[in-house]
Amino acid sequence: MKPLGVGDPVRLGPYRLLGVLGEGGMGKVYVGEDGTGTVAAIKVLRPELAHDGHLAQRFVREALASQAVRSPGVAAVLGAQTEGGRPWIATEFLAGPTLDEAVDTHGPLDEAGVRALAASIARTLADIHAAGFVHRDLKPQNIVLTSTGPRVIDFGIARPEHGLTLTTTGQIPVTPGYGAPEQVLGQRVTSAADVFSLGAVLVHAATGGRAFEAGHVAAVQYEVVHGEPRWNGLSPQLHALVAPLLAKDAAARPGPARIVTAFAPPRHSDRVWRRGPVADAIRERERQVRRLTAPPATGTVTTVTRRRLLTGLATGGTVLAAGGGTTAWWLLRQERADRAADPFRIPPAVRTPEARLLSADDGDFVVGGSPKALWRADVGADPDSRDPLPVRDVVVIGVYGGVGAFNVVDGKKRWQVQDLLPGHYLSLSDRLVVALDTDGTVRTFVPSTGRAKWTADADAAALLAADDEAVYVMTKDHRLRSVGRADARIRWTARIPPEFRGRISVRAAVDSGRLVLATVDGHLLVVATRDGSEAWRHLDQAKDAALSPVARDGVVYVNGRTLAARRITDGTRIWSKETRDMYRAPAEWGPPTVSGDSVYALAGMFPERRDTGDGGKKWTARSDASGDSRILLQGTGVWMIDHAYKTDVNAVDVETGDGGFTYRLPDAEHHGIAVGGNRAFVRNDALLCALPVF
Repeated sequence: MKPLGVGDPVRLGPYRLLGVLGEGGMGKVYVGEDGTGTVAAIKVLRPELAHDGHLAQRFVREALASQAVRSPGVAAVLGAQTEGGRPWIATEFLAGPTLDEAVDTHGPLDEAGVRALAASIARTLADIHAAGFVHRDLKPQNIVLTSTGPRVIDFGIARPEHGLTLTTTGQIPVTPGYGAPEQVLGQRVTSAADVFSLGAVLVHAATGGRAFEAGHVAAVQYEVVHGEPRWNGLSPQLHALVAPLLAKDAAARPGPARIVTAFAPPRHSDRVWRRGPVADAIRERERQVRRLTAPPATGTVTTVTRRRLLTGLATGGTVLAAGGGTTAWWLLRQERADRAADPFRIPPAVRTPEARLLSADDGDFVVGGSPKALWRADVGADPDSRDPLPVRDVVVIGVYGGVGAFNVVDGKKRWQVQDLLPGHYLSLSDRLVVALDTDGTVRTFVPSTGRAKWTADADAAALLAADDEAVYVMTKDHRLRSVGRADARIRWTARIPPEFRGRISVRAAVDSGRLVLATVDGHLLVVATRDGSEAWRHLDQAKDAALSPVARDGVVYVNGRTLAARRITDGTRIWSKETRDMYRAPAEWGPPTVSGDSVYALAGMFPERRDTGDGGKKWTARSDASGDSRILLQGTGVWMIDHAYKTDVNAVDVETGDGGFTYRLPDAEHHGIAVGGNRAFVRNDALLCALPVF
């Protein structure tokens, strides 16, 4: 995204242009806003090409095709006309990455994510075909992931199903490797061609690679017609589902309705566009659009802010092939310098290097045995450090005098910052690490490099939680404070009720506009994230012990005398379960963990898996864990620490609760565990180690 330059219009039709989304040989794509506040992507054909009948025909065809399709899965056309001899099309602005960008930045989707993607796009294809069109160019670059789901863009070569391609002999109307064999051969194209393209898209989404690859375009097209797809990295289950879509014979491919049914994702599974790093990226772009279109405050300078915002936004329409020249090179260099100096310009999250999962069937470990650690390092972990924090390619931990980050692959130090509080650090959407320094300043760092980003003078004594909008802290004078992530400004400061002052722990949770605070003696205080006002409270959840609430999808789960689920907005109890020890005496629950449709927690001495909907028990594992240990999921196992009499890391099977293995550590006083990238990270006094998972 670039600011408007010399020669760019400032208005097209009802749209005030705000910046340039893309530029190339055919034209430009602008972002604009009309008088109602609607943001649009406006595609304009270059003046010298406007007289080319073929290009103008394709341009108009895109508008007509898009307008004819009534589907929530496409970018809606808002308007199209010719102004000053140049045709333009305004489409709905989609604030999200393309599938290609998402996979490149965040890695391939898991099986549930691929299933959800396939079902959603298949529904959209059904709508496109019902309107009488074939898209003809479905590919990862033409799928935008938004907070409401995947959206298909660019109808530039869409045609009625009965129509033939308009290209002349030797021209390729689609992206090599994604067009169907009949398209490559210039044969009649039906809706089955889009199904083939969807199959190639799903291979890319699941593996990060392409279904058909070769050294040059002709070789790729040969593979499409005569070769076999590359299935490397595709699970057997997905292989069985995707293979029919890539059948050479168009008649053998399933229709969109059958695809929707076959790929239906598991119930309660997360969608990548709703939860996780891709969802975080989408929400960040949505915030940037809101800030870009917000009226400037009186007396403020907006030029630099707008440049930063324009740089960070993603396209909602097709970005055409890039142009060049000395001026473009100088602008790019200047833009890069602006980005480097901008504390709010956050680099994309790096890939998570995943370790290989162990398999008992392959002889990697013996059930009940103790496998070898991936690595162990004396990192000088501080006694006050909180649990390790995996953030993509590093694991963050409090060290003597500060906070450090270590490579997840080998444990080597990446960076360390002194004068930070070793027990106060969190991840901000896997893009930043936020911490507190000894002066109470909120400070942020790029996880992979430790490069400092924005700071905020907050007079903070404790780091509580963070959501998409803000970081929440406790001040040195025992008040709550919200610091905006977008501008590092204090959004509000609120008093804590006298009966809770001085008793708030750092074990907080935030979700659905509520910040859940736990006291060191077993009470809950819940406040609104918009202003810090009290929403509700619940007393005596535990007997003189700190709680560890977790919140997800409008529900807060909390341990203590019972394992309870409450509606986070008003505290209404959904369910509550007691537990007893081996002597049938009342016992307390350990910290909960929520994953999918299950909540995991220690019931007295033994871990249990229960249903999030009604609290019904799924299994009890006969594996020891300490009462303050959170039970974590990674791979196909459930992980926990037992340090009552010795220091063990125990793992059981997530589906059955049956034993996996036990990793024994030297006896120690301070412990912590975290998981990520097919590893379990364990803090044991000053040591940090990474364990393999199954």
